[in-house]
Amino acid sequence: MRVDISLLPALAATFMLVFARVGAMVMLLPGFGESNVPVRIKLGIALLLTMIILPLHRAAYQIDLTSMSALEIIIGVVLGATARVTLSALAVAGSVIAQQLGLGFVTAVDPTQGQQGLLIGNFLTILGMTLLFATDSHHLVISALNESYRIFSPGEIMPTGDVAALATRAFAAAFKIGLQLSAPFLVFGLVFNLGLGVLARLMPAMQVYFVGVPLSIMVGFLIFALVITAMMGTYLDYFTGVMHDLTPLR
Repeated sequence: MRVDISLLPALAATFMLVFARVGAMVMLLPGFGESNVPVRIKLGIALLLTMIILPLHRAAYQIDLTSMSALEIIIGVVLGATARVTLSALAVAGSVIAQQLGLGFVTAVDPTQGQQGLLIGNFLTILGMTLLFATDSHHLVISALNESYRIFSPGEIMPTGDVAALATRAFAAAFKIGLQLSAPFLVFGLVFNLGLGVLARLMPAMQVYFVGVPLSIMVGFLIFALVITAMMGTYLDYFTGVMHDLTPLR
């Protein structure tokens, strides 16, 4: 009995192209693409997703396979970076909140990035990633990867204008959501500092700083405890909306 292996070179090339798109996305995904995640785990996840995606879109690679590797990597980077940018909304919110509470000088090592970050921003980032996995929202990223073959068909020239518009909207939306999440603390900081200014004018001998900073931190954390549920719910809705934007309407 003879086994026909003439299809293996084309299948291997197709597998590598799908892996290029999936691997580039996994490298940047929240939760999977963190610096403290071992490379072998990232590689295993990318290989597993590639074996799932390949049978679904193998027929789409009926062109010159040697000229598509860079394009597939770019598409994967676009998808992964869009998901990654959503976490920056929590970093923006954490920075604003820390400044309003007088904790802008309190930093710690961000375990997801391996670099210094504001303590509240680190907490919100880790909490956000935890909620994404707890609510199965990370499945939307995999769905967006699958649907990307409808938006960015293999071999077609990437619409650079649409990609640029997507990147602009993603960064603008992340900054906007970050400010919206921190809006209660902006109002609190404004009112509290105005009150301290009036108190300093009425009682010049009083050490306003030593009274105001502990009070600001205490009241700020009370507000934080009250609004944290609404904050993270708003963030999850934002993340879901971004992922649905990457999925074309059927």
